Amino acid sequence: MRDTPPPSRRPRLRTLLREAPTTLAKLKDHAPSAPGSWRSPVRGTWFTAVLGTVLLFGVTLLFVTGLLSYAAYNPGLAPVNDKTPDKGLLGLYLFAWPTDPHWLYRLTQGLHVTVGITLIPVLLAKLWSVLPKLFALPPARSLGHALERLSLLLLVGGALFVFATGVLNVQLEYVFPGSFYPLHFYGAWVFFAAFVAHAALKLPQTVRVLRAGGLRERVRSHEGRGADGGSGRGPEGEDGLASPRPAEPTVSRRGALGLVGGGSLLLFATTAGQSFDGWPRATALFAPHGGAEPGRGPGAFQINKTARSVGVGADRTGESWRLVVTGPGRTLRLTRADLLDLAQHGADLPIACVEGWSTSDQAWSGVRLRDLAALAGYEDDAPGVLVESLQLRGSFRKAALRDNQVRDARSLLALRVNGADLTPDHGYPARVIVPAAPGVLNTKWVSRLTFGEL
Repeated sequence: MRDTPPPSRRPRLRTLLREAPTTLAKLKDHAPSAPGSWRSPVRGTWFTAVLGTVLLFGVTLLFVTGLLSYAAYNPGLAPVNDKTPDKGLLGLYLFAWPTDPHWLYRLTQGLHVTVGITLIPVLLAKLWSVLPKLFALPPARSLGHALERLSLLLLVGGALFVFATGVLNVQLEYVFPGSFYPLHFYGAWVFFAAFVAHAALKLPQTVRVLRAGGLRERVRSHEGRGADGGSGRGPEGEDGLASPRPAEPTVSRRGALGLVGGGSLLLFATTAGQSFDGWPRATALFAPHGGAEPGRGPGAFQINKTARSVGVGADRTGESWRLVVTGPGRTLRLTRADLLDLAQHGADLPIACVEGWSTSDQAWSGVRLRDLAALAGYEDDAPGVLVESLQLRGSFRKAALRDNQVRDARSLLALRVNGADLTPDHGYPARVIVPAAPGVLNTKWVSRLTFGEL
């Protein structure tokens, strides 16, 4: 026998069956794919267009300064400099990195990191504003629509990946499943390619929406709808971003834009100070090298790697230390006293690192690299040099410098800074300092210089 519901339950079951179509319709209306399920009155084409315009300029600046940062490593010079050896045609923009102005890398990388962090609230707000489009059904109405959705996947995924890896690297949190350099490099190319495709598709609509007039009224409006009421026929509704049945407003567009702008301003104020010395650095709370200066005295300026962290102890930098200088058929082994007996020169140069922080100009003194090249047998034009460090672990234990960097009179094998001997953490007994070069190429604890064989 089949089980049958008790008589008391039969009316309730009939009611549920009778109301099922209505219930299903309500569930469908509240599904993520339903336009009516996203009810914020702030969403709309105009709001999205404003955020997209900010990102258009900001991301372009990030990409250009990122390419400049990669070129500054002179990756085509020697394998030890190149962390992306399979870049192929993606290296077509590379050129010999200049030494003038001496603050060039400090500017470009400071902009790259500071602007990138400042744009995070804008990026998140932009993703929030187009969230309904990510759930739209059907997934692909045509081949062209399918390609557009694929570009969005690469755009959103690439943006989150590039910004996340960048922020983690700035915070010195190396939690990547591999080297940061190739991950960020290839991720940036994928993201920017999708970004360019998306911008090309949306730019005409963005210009049309922003030129529609009524700027003050649009900013003050609570709703993302235009005069068409969100019907989809006007400039505000044509993208399906505005809700057809918006909820009661809790914030105006001006308030929403103010919230995004305030978040960006807060991140800027707590990051930008890492590019300066003195009191501005104390404001860089978000940066790993914010806060007070590291100690007092001539060596009281920022560092990334301590001598202890890379295995350089006093037993390796004391009286037994020798600098090996190699040239064409000649090898010299120089003590620190030998180096101090050579002609000493000075240069006021900053330290600027890929994490975005930098110091002001420090007064370095030591032996010019081109003079050491002459000692090694290069009397005329000094060639490039391979620099090797005493450090036992960490990246860039070896680094190569171009001939233009060696020939620059400000490029030194520094022995002293700000009138005092180098401290162990600043590279004692000797370190390289080169104008406009990334910090990792200003090798500390130098043990060998090999000229001409790169």
